[in-house]
Amino acid sequence: MSQSDQQNPSIVVSDDSSEEQLQTELASVNYGCKHYRRRCKIRAPCCDEVFDCRHCHNEAKNALEIDPLRRHDVPRHHVKRVICSLCDTEQDVAQNCVSCGVCMGNYFCDKCKFFDDDVSKKQYHCDECGICRTGGRENFFHCSKCGCCYSNLIKDAHRCVERAMHHNCAVCFEFLFDSTRNIAVLSCGHTIHMECVKEMERHRRYACPVCSKSICDMSNVWRKLDEEIASTPMPEMYKNKTVWILCNDCEETSEVQFHIVGYKCLRCSSYNTRQIQGGGPPSSCSSSRVAEVVR
Repeated sequence: MSQSDQQNPSIVVSDDSSEEQLQTELASVNYGCKHYRRRCKIRAPCCDEVFDCRHCHNEAKNALEIDPLRRHDVPRHHVKRVICSLCDTEQDVAQNCVSCGVCMGNYFCDKCKFFDDDVSKKQYHCDECGICRTGGRENFFHCSKCGCCYSNLIKDAHRCVERAMHHNCAVCFEFLFDSTRNIAVLSCGHTIHMECVKEMERHRRYACPVCSKSICDMSNVWRKLDEEIASTPMPEMYKNKTVWILCNDCEETSEVQFHIVGYKCLRCSSYNTRQIQGGGPPSSCSSSRVAEVVR
């Protein structure tokens, strides 16, 4: 779920606006970081240092110049102390400052120790995930087997993969479960960042990097390969040669005619296959041939 930097809004104050209201509005503009607009900082329980938010801590403590043995993430649920950005009072975690009374975040989660002024993100806490999500509770459901909240749009269609989000993205290797970037749930049930899917498509890669199943409808590509094979007869010595293949899409094995262009699954007509037994050079249409056909 993505987070975006907010523009500083202009402040318009009516004649009857109180000084306290003005202070709150100004504080909303002037405080926070590139990740969140808020009026407090956190004291990290792991290193006892002060940061604007957990992302600021994690970026600083996992930088390349940091000794690998000293790199770490902040345990968000263990944060106990915050510092008000207006009066610098350090205090126990709460939504309002005990000294000046300012609201330190319009959205506040006591379980995650999380503050954010931008409630347009429709934040909500999922007890089963154990963290706060964005997008509105009414728009998501928690899949117990996958171990994460998914959009209601795929509630009856998604393929469950146990703890599907509790691993690194297979493209960029960022941990997915609490990533702030948009995540795509592929038809096979595996998950990667949406922008990583687009990057794969730009490089003409259309198979899941985890299980090799096609990530989109490839029927038009398979028809083009049918035409290419029909127009590319094999030499006489190969006309009766067969090989055994495994289809990455339907997982069926088939004995098919050897052809240098690729092998078509006899069950689902996919060319996303690999040679598993037989003569001739190994051929897999899931990579190079598909990349050549899709222009």
